[in-house]
Amino acid sequence: MSSSTPDVTARIARLFLYPVKSCAGVEVADAVLTETGLDLDRAWMVVDDQGEFVTQRELPRMALVRPTLKHYDVVLRAPGMLALHLSIEAVEQPVRVRVWDDEVSAFDMGDVAAQWFSDFLGAKLRLVRFDPDHRRLSRMKWTQGIEAPNQFADGFPLLVASEASLDELNRRLAAGGHAAVGIERFRPNIVLAGVDAHDEDRLDVLRIDAGEEVQLRMVKPCARCPIPNIDPATAESSPVVSDTLQAYRSNEIVEGAITFGMNAIVLKGEDQTLRVGQAVTADWRFD
Repeated sequence: MSSSTPDVTARIARLFLYPVKSCAGVEVADAVLTETGLDLDRAWMVVDDQGEFVTQRELPRMALVRPTLKHYDVVLRAPGMLALHLSIEAVEQPVRVRVWDDEVSAFDMGDVAAQWFSDFLGAKLRLVRFDPDHRRLSRMKWTQGIEAPNQFADGFPLLVASEASLDELNRRLAAGGHAAVGIERFRPNIVLAGVDAHDEDRLDVLRIDAGEEVQLRMVKPCARCPIPNIDPATAESSPVVSDTLQAYRSNEIVEGAITFGMNAIVLKGEDQTLRVGQAVTADWRFD
């Protein structure tokens, strides 16, 4: 770790990855870090019959698709459905698909997976796997010119949030007579403990002692869409979360959008294992 005294000392409180984009996440005790984020994070994605990605924004029942990680496959379960097993090593024919403004190379996962998602979500859909030979980069406007590849994440390899930020939101929800919400609504990869509410907004490089030092640069506040309004347990939506955040989380850096959490890129530490409880240090960013 750095020999200088850091401005902030924290620890990893929780780790999440999301094998299928916009489906439920998997909380893990440890995860291997790759240049595109946590291993298997957003490796799969659901697309419509035009190859365009779909998410909980259009199909909130995607929140009810719950993955489990096994040694050689990912098992997907959903209410009223038999389990769908996805082999981590097997794909079918190559395809081109679109995620936001990017057209990328992928592999179709076959008719069984397509029918499973189509039946559960009530639309004609396919499941695809990201082609690891394709290089889809984060916007260099935010990465300071560093090439930071992603798989099917919205735009950056990692999302970092803090327990204190969620506590502050829940304090405000309670003051308005609303129930508390979980961090799952915000779909972070790394949840920090030991920092004050929204301190993650002001940090520069996170340094994590994972045997060899890991360095993650915080690059862009995460502008929030309506997905945090969707209850991950029921797939029902209510505007209360967005309405509450609107009162105090409008961010001029992203043209007044509501933000919660920070997107991050990997500077150093590929193939290292992140674990809950690891120490994190950082300095304040001044820009």
